Amino acid sequence: MISVAGNQRLKLAGKILASAVVTAVCIYYALHGVDRAKVMAELGAVPAAGVLLYLATLAVTHLFRSWRWEYLLRPLGVSIPLRRLLPISSVGFMAILALPMRLGEFVRPYYVAREGHVRMSAALGTVAVERIIDGLLISILFFGSYLASAHSGFSRELRLAAWLSLGGFVGLTTFLGLALVRTDQTINLFLRVSLLQRLAPTRAARLSDKIRSMISGFRVLGDLRNLGLFLGQTATYWACNGIGMWILARAMGLPISVGAAFATMAFTGVVLTLPNAPGLVGQFHAGIKMALGAYLPLAMVNSKGLAYAIVLHGLQTVWYVTAGAISLLFLSGARKTSLRDAVRASNQAAETPDVEPAA
Repeated sequence: MISVAGNQRLKLAGKILASAVVTAVCIYYALHGVDRAKVMAELGAVPAAGVLLYLATLAVTHLFRSWRWEYLLRPLGVSIPLRRLLPISSVGFMAILALPMRLGEFVRPYYVAREGHVRMSAALGTVAVERIIDGLLISILFFGSYLASAHSGFSRELRLAAWLSLGGFVGLTTFLGLALVRTDQTINLFLRVSLLQRLAPTRAARLSDKIRSMISGFRVLGDLRNLGLFLGQTATYWACNGIGMWILARAMGLPISVGAAFATMAFTGVVLTLPNAPGLVGQFHAGIKMALGAYLPLAMVNSKGLAYAIVLHGLQTVWYVTAGAISLLFLSGARKTSLRDAVRASNQAAETPDVEPAA
């Protein structure tokens, strides 16, 4: 019989292995055929004005990415001022970036639950809604770009990704809706389809309780006003992100349209839903490179394109790590909580989401 701690270690080991495999494949693809001399030359010629303009759009993107969560928490009776929500979100974004397999995803709900605003399970539910709606939006953007291209520039892999991502996130969105109106039936259907009831009945029962608790966080879907505000800010967040990517691309000499920049953003977002490495190394670059291949000559993709991916990834990494590190000082106060402590505590709280997190 494997203990709970042993089971958690096995799950973590499996996640790390999956992350390592995906990362290795992505790094190989990102570096394959690259003209290293030209990439280095492009990196040395990055215009400062383009970087500053991109950072300005990144600041707006960060603001709306953080602020929109308020409208998912409101239907749960939670009201957190932006001056508090911004540092909580910033630390959470840093944790997501720094850790593999999005293990930092629990940090934001942990801080909210720790302060007594809401139960951990409900906070986790709001994050699940956020992730699914984000996934659906970028999948629709990517699929729309695929249709608008008349399929001409899209490789077989891109076409397959367009269909799979759209189908997957439409299915998850359907689950959200059904979970609200037919909670027990939806959970039972999921357990039957996953075969957990037959293969691991004890684990299935625990998972059923977790899902039922988390569904309370889906309450925003029935609150049209706050849902509308969340969707509006989500659209603003992704629009700023796409425009910023286009500005930086043009500054670095990549002749792509705004639509191509949004398609690149969307496809990279889809790639990042796969098991990821710390810092998104490899996956981010492979996603950018593969998407740009639908719009630019291969030689340009393997020089300017990869340089663009490196600069874009580097700027985002520095931004989110810096914002998160500064915000962690404000959140820790006298307790001086480290990111490692916050991640460990948040993952423990996620395992038992109806138990109040330790202060």
